[in-house]
Amino acid sequence: MTASSTFTPTPSAPGGLPLLGHAHLLARSPLPFITSLRRHGSVVRIGIGTTPAYVVTDPALTRRVLVTDAAHFAKGGKIIDALRVFFGDGLATVADGDTHMRNRRQMQPMFNKAHIARRGAAMIDRVGSLVASWKEGEARDVYADMNDITLAAFLVALFGTDLPENLQGDFTALMPAIMKGTIRQTVLPSWITRLPLPANRAHAERVARLRHLIDQAIDHRSNTLDTGGAEEAGCPHAKAAQEQEGLFATLLTAVDPLSRQQLQDEAITLLTGAIETTGTTLAWTLYEITRHPGIEQRLREELDAVCAERPLRYEDLEKMPYARQVLQEAIRKYGPAWMVTRTATEDVDLGGHRIPRGADVVWSPYLHQHDPAYFPDPEVFDPERWSPGRAGATRGSFLAFGDGRRKCIGENFAWSELQIILATVLRTWPRLELASRPPAPQAVVTVKPDVIRLAYYGSGQRETGGTPGK
Repeated sequence: MTASSTFTPTPSAPGGLPLLGHAHLLARSPLPFITSLRRHGSVVRIGIGTTPAYVVTDPALTRRVLVTDAAHFAKGGKIIDALRVFFGDGLATVADGDTHMRNRRQMQPMFNKAHIARRGAAMIDRVGSLVASWKEGEARDVYADMNDITLAAFLVALFGTDLPENLQGDFTALMPAIMKGTIRQTVLPSWITRLPLPANRAHAERVARLRHLIDQAIDHRSNTLDTGGAEEAGCPHAKAAQEQEGLFATLLTAVDPLSRQQLQDEAITLLTGAIETTGTTLAWTLYEITRHPGIEQRLREELDAVCAERPLRYEDLEKMPYARQVLQEAIRKYGPAWMVTRTATEDVDLGGHRIPRGADVVWSPYLHQHDPAYFPDPEVFDPERWSPGRAGATRGSFLAFGDGRRKCIGENFAWSELQIILATVLRTWPRLELASRPPAPQAVVTVKPDVIRLAYYGSGQRETGGTPGK
């Protein structure tokens, strides 16, 4: 939709400084600043340095950017450009066009519900063994634990149950530093990230090491598939081999296969998405549970009603609607993403505001999901918002997974992984206690906690794949 000749003047946010624009506010108090823009209009102009950007505060207009008029708002902008250095041309960062559509079609079968269900038992076993290994009463870094567990579960799902232990260990050791470096690259000016500084060189070396690990995992999976390819459909080993292979086998056996570089890019994108957003959500969820005994009790009652004394099964997840409500409220309250960018491909009329060609257009899941017009008392943690009788009122304003043709391809997987990990923690440990001060949210790529430490107690654990404290 090309821009019209009559426009509503686009208001500028107050507080801008020469040369810096609003960068100092985005750096010092990003969440209060981004949510404050709502009161200035449905589209608000800010300065990121000397570059203007247009923040969309109305969820209906954001849906136009993502869905209705998506052809005029390409995947791009400062955040995407910075992430592209790390992700390459994975689904999250590749430009709109034939390559994106081709790769998305190739990957879509990996994330249908039936395909994910085949990985359910392996994920439950892996998560259970890790959660049961924690020492009773030890104050643990919840954010680090949740990132480690989500990575371990996703590695099992992505590359299969027979991934060599040394590769699993290398991934686990490398990814926290990779994520820290990627965040640094995102928030710093591009000219700084291009300098031959020690931190930049170290990050580049880690990324190269990660790509080497992914190559090894791909080769391992390819060799296994080649070895098992001659097995007849009725062979008793065929089912076991199929259970081992993992989601990534779908790409390796595609009729129109991706190049090795594309396989690396997609694996990095999937791993990073699985860790950062899922781990952040779980950390905030466990924190909120410690603050709300009534919510914790109801979660445990639901788990008991579904599982009784037996281990968790994948098919149990759909029978636990309250657990999903709790997780959805954590996603709603804490983001997880707080700022996402698009680039206008031509002069566009957006709600009567002129968006010039090449301008960054910013939308914020955090801003929309704290809009009191859709979420009364947005700072209150209230899972009942998502009960069947009330959830309809929020339609169109919950955008944590995006929307339109660039909507997160792994949403189904994310819900499964979130529910598996939450259920496993609660069934393994009968009591959780906050062992640190209340956390403060930090807006980096996601809205992460600055610190959360929990202690886990209880010797009356059920069978979950291990014995706590052992």
